[in-house]
Parts: sequence; C-alpha cells; structure tokens
Amino acid sequence: MQLTLHTFLTLDGVMQAPGGPEEDPEGGFGYGGWSFPYGDEDFGAAMTGWFEHASAFLLGRKTYQIFSGHWPRVTDPGDPIAAKLNTLPKYVASTTLASADWQNSSILSGDVAAEVAKLKEQPGDELQIHGSGELAQALIDHDLIDEYRLLVFPVHLGSGKKLFRDGVKGAALRLVSATTTGAGVVIMTYKPDGPVRLGSYALDAA
Repeated sequence: MQLTLHTFLTLDGVMQAPGGPEEDPEGGFGYGGWSFPYGDEDFGAAMTGWFEHASAFLLGRKTYQIFSGHWPRVTDPGDPIAAKLNTLPKYVASTTLASADWQNSSILSGDVAAEVAKLKEQPGDELQIHGSGELAQALIDHDLIDEYRLLVFPVHLGSGKKLFRDGVKGAALRLVSATTTGAGVVIMTYKPDGPVRLGSYALDAA
C-alpha cells in the first residue's frame, strides 16, 4: 500500500484542532474549529475522492479518539467517508491505549516505524494518515510518506502545533497537483524528491 498523509494547515503551518473548539485545546489553543468556515462543495469533493482510494487508515491516539467519538455515529451507508472509516482496518499508533474498540481497529505498539513499513508491504491501494501530527512527524523522519496531501486554508493564527515543526528532518518535495476551492483552500499534492538542494544567488567575486 502507498502511505498518504492528509493534513489541514493554516497559512502559518498550524494543524492543531481544525475541526472544533474541543478537539485539541492543549497549550491553551483558542482557535479550535478554524477550518469549518471553508468547508464548501469543492472541499467535500476532494476529500471524498481521496477516501475512495483508502484501503486502511493509520491514526495517532488523539486523532483516533476524535474520529471514534464521531464517525460511528454517522450511520448513513451512503456517506462515502463514514462508510470507509467505519468498515476498513484502522491501525492506531499508541503506547497508552489499552484497547481500540471501534470496528476493525488494532493498536500498533513497539517500533511504530517498523510496523508501518510492514503495513506498506501489504496488498491494497492506500494506507491513509489523517491529522495525527506526532505520528506523521515520526514517519516523515523515517522517509515512509509516499505522498503529502496538504490543504492550506486562508487564515493565520500565530500559535498552535505545526506539521513541520523545528527539528523535523529536512527534505525536498515535488509538486504533483494544485487546485483551489471556491472558499480559497489551496489543495496541494506533493511527492518526496530527495534531500534538500542548496545554492546561492550571490554574484561571483570580481
């Protein structure tokens, strides 16, 4: 399976609590729910299109707990996102959860990078990560992400957790596609493109 990362970001790179005020108030974060005003038809179509390719999901503990508290309550079999999340395998990276009771959920413990590498060897289309910032950073550091799907919203917050935080391994990315929704969300798809390449605009010495 291909490992794909899906993340909502503000213009200043914040990914914390896009879906609601109670989602992740850690650190006194006061902007929970910042993505909601931009959820138009174009946004929904992009998300639905990605979920069509999901064969399994990989989630961090916090994202798993948020999702498991919401999506099992969406019982419409015609909902393309709920149908996938409620039925497909879900792997939760956690050292603290004792159990994962949401249908078809299992806990990954021990060396998460090694476990994820094994999952990628299984047959299927996409192993999808949604949110799960700390897990995503660990997998970025181990060069396990095959495709980045970044949704950048037209808002900046000045505080909050970021996907590419200080200390994350540097790397180059290659833009595969970019579209903009009617509400101004820029949806970009990138693939890894090797190490960071450096240069200089300085003029040659006379």
